[in-house]
Order: sequence, then C-alpha cells, then structure tokens
Amino acid sequence: MFLKNLFGTRINNNKIRVLSSLEFKEAIKKKGVQLIDVRTPQEFALGMIKGSQNLNFFDGSSFEKGAKKLNKEAAVYVYCQSGSRSKRASKALIKMGFSEIFDLQGGFSNWS
Repeated sequence: MFLKNLFGTRINNNKIRVLSSLEFKEAIKKKGVQLIDVRTPQEFALGMIKGSQNLNFFDGSSFEKGAKKLNKEAAVYVYCQSGSRSKRASKALIKMGFSEIFDLQGGFSNWS
C-alpha cells in the first residue's frame, strides 16, 4: 500500500499512472507539459487547470484530431471531472501510440 501511494496506481502495462492531486500538481510544474482536459467545452469554460487544452472526449473526431497534434513520445497529463472519462481517454491515447499517460485521480473535482 505504501508503494502504491508513493508511486501512484499503474494501469495498462505501466503506460498509464494515476496520480493524486498533489502528485499531479508537482508534475505539471515542468515546462512544456502536455496537459489535456477531456471534459466538454462547457465544463472547461466553468473552470480548468491553468495551461490545459480542451480535447472533448465525447466528441471522438475532435479528440482524435487534437491528440494527433501532441508528441507521442512525451508524457501526457489528463484529467476530466471525476476520473472516469480521463481513464477511458488515457486508454484511447495508449491505443493511438502514446507511451506515457498521467491521469489525475478523482478528476477536476478533486483539484484544490
């Protein structure tokens, strides 16, 4: 349990890691981070994490088009409202060839 808390929860062959709010905040402080909000534009307009870009997961073609513009070799940080959509989006990104995904545990509602 200690190691799980220290290193996050790994999913899908170690390519996706779920980070606590605190871990996520520390990780996205780096320059050039690919930070993706997969909520709807309406949700995004109500509040978002500074520096994130909106790729609406519910609009599949728009999500895919936006994801293709990202660097597949660099880490991608993903969040949604509660963690469910970002989990599905993370799996979709892995299928698209991305190598490292970090997912915000509990989503934006867990962000403080």
